[in-house]
Amino acid sequence: MEQNIKELQKLRAQMTQINEAIMHHLNDFFKIASMIGEVKDKLGLPHFDPVRESEMLKEVEKKNMGPMSQDLVRRIFKEIFKASVDGMEVNFRKRLQVQSFSEEKATIQINNIEIGGKQPVLIAGPCSIENYEQIYITAKRLKELGINILRGGAFKPRTSPYSFQGLEEEGLKILRAVAEDLNMVVITEVLNGRDISLVSEYADIIQIGARNMFNYSLLKDIGKINKPVMIKRGFMATIDELLFAAEYIYVGGNHQIILCERGIRTFETQTRNTLDISCVPILKKETSLPVIVDISHSLGRKDIIKPIAHAALVAGADGLMFESHYNPAIALSDSAQQLDLKETEELINYLKDHFPILPG
Repeated sequence: MEQNIKELQKLRAQMTQINEAIMHHLNDFFKIASMIGEVKDKLGLPHFDPVRESEMLKEVEKKNMGPMSQDLVRRIFKEIFKASVDGMEVNFRKRLQVQSFSEEKATIQINNIEIGGKQPVLIAGPCSIENYEQIYITAKRLKELGINILRGGAFKPRTSPYSFQGLEEEGLKILRAVAEDLNMVVITEVLNGRDISLVSEYADIIQIGARNMFNYSLLKDIGKINKPVMIKRGFMATIDELLFAAEYIYVGGNHQIILCERGIRTFETQTRNTLDISCVPILKKETSLPVIVDISHSLGRKDIIKPIAHAALVAGADGLMFESHYNPAIALSDSAQQLDLKETEELINYLKDHFPILPG
């Protein structure tokens, strides 16, 4: 009995030494993998190379003298290789310029409005620009409620080609005229590179919609302009993919970037999309960029908008975007999610009760 105990202790001591050796070699392996990742980044090569992985697996299998089976060797080394590629991805993401930190948060100044500062901003307006009366009546009340950033779509990316597509330049002219009259800032969406100069004439902030978050040629073009841009997270996009999309704009030279969480697609049907509240503190932790939450497109409904707006600001959002229309019943798009003017006032009053630093 005593002999067996001594033998067990001896074997355990040997295993501890081997564990230390394995750990030492694994650390060396990951150091080299990290350096390989940096070289691949410079060459523009993908981190995962299936051909190289297959070659390495064959090499280790040849040198396996047992007692491990070849299948077990393959499974263990595939996990090690996968972990090294994951590490390359993490290291690459840490080197993104869009994640560069300064001592202070990145803020965007437009007129007297600071986006990303101590005071949350509110962005509101109708889904689509339909006519001058609609925009003016809605915007005038928004301004009275302390909202200084006016949204409205002139170019509408719709799922159906038969849905209202927007008034295009005529809509831009209406939006700009109303904003000038009421001293408001304009944010509106651009759909393609050829319209950037046109939209820039009328907009103070360019919006990249969820459907265009993966439109890299458009992102590159937006990176060349000197105008703030708000990029919405795609409804099938990860947080990392949103950061990479922002990186396209950042490396192009445009550092005036606002990130927008607007809900992602899940199997849930109670809301239009699923608002990823966790995205807000993660983006605030990983970047210095302002983060806005779109509480209309994420929900697609109005009855729960107050607590969701509250939650977004508590999570650290630098502001909220929502849709408001003087008469949603006649709206040409998204009528179910647009607040009427009374509902808008109720939302603003609710938020002011909880966040006295809000405007107005």
